[in-house]
Amino acid sequence: MVSNGNVKIFTGTAHPELVAEVASFLGVTEGRIFHNSFSDGELYCRIEESVRGRDTFIIQPTCSPVNDNLMRLLIVIDALKRASAGNITAVVPYFGYSRQEKKSIGREPITAKLVANLIATAGAHRLMTVDMHDPAIQGFFDIPVDHLSAERMLSEHFKKRDLTNTVVVSPDTGGVHRSRAFANRLHLPLAIIDKRRPEPNQAVIMNVIGEVSGKDVIILDDIIDTAGTLVKVAEVLVSRGAKRISACCTHAVLSGNAVDRILKSPVTEIIATNSMPIPPHKRQACRLEVLSLAPLIGEAIERIYKKQSVSELFS
Repeated sequence: MVSNGNVKIFTGTAHPELVAEVASFLGVTEGRIFHNSFSDGELYCRIEESVRGRDTFIIQPTCSPVNDNLMRLLIVIDALKRASAGNITAVVPYFGYSRQEKKSIGREPITAKLVANLIATAGAHRLMTVDMHDPAIQGFFDIPVDHLSAERMLSEHFKKRDLTNTVVVSPDTGGVHRSRAFANRLHLPLAIIDKRRPEPNQAVIMNVIGEVSGKDVIILDDIIDTAGTLVKVAEVLVSRGAKRISACCTHAVLSGNAVDRILKSPVTEIIATNSMPIPPHKRQACRLEVLSLAPLIGEAIERIYKKQSVSELFS
């Protein structure tokens, strides 16, 4: 395992439970850090132990409240840099703003690129993240990016079941590569939803490519946010004769009216990771089972510290 003296793992305020799990997996003590905020909303932190020359990791998903959590990440990186940390890795299990990775119409920002610049400018030497909305975002960074995938962990969960009458469904053509790899791991057929999105957070289902009648279905996506797409896909699949509808994702954002939509939908369960904290009432209401990313992130941290290949985790 890693050396408790040479590796320092610090938590932001977004997901201390995950940080505690990662530290426990690695057998290290969490780094001492003080977080606070001023009455006007400005954020403050202070590193409370020496990090000079050490390998440091700040674990902070930039989930809701996105802007506060992003700013918290940046000020911790800056504090570590000014404290002469040897290497600073920003571990961002959920990378906020990843869906603003291109211009869809004129005069729009590419906010994912801006966030990449901010993280590097703050002083991070590398980024670790899990299942970005678009893997091409790695190219936005001028520092190394370790892009982890929860695909194997999620597929291993389903391998414990009888899948003889099951099909994997990609909710859009953009997710076909991810869904095909997932289906191949499970030795299952693949169906694809052809949809068009006229406005943000709105989806219109156009067609189902593949056989779903009489089948149990696993809908795979990287993010479930407002659940609008998920619910529309589930309803169309049921209308085409699908039986049991399971959903599977890395990031369960569940914003807005997502919980109410899922409660009224044919979706019988959701399997997700703890890339961000999910309140107990949402877990229960959405029939949500959460798998921990701590072993995956912990092993990646150990490999970075020992200067070993991270990509071999997925080969």
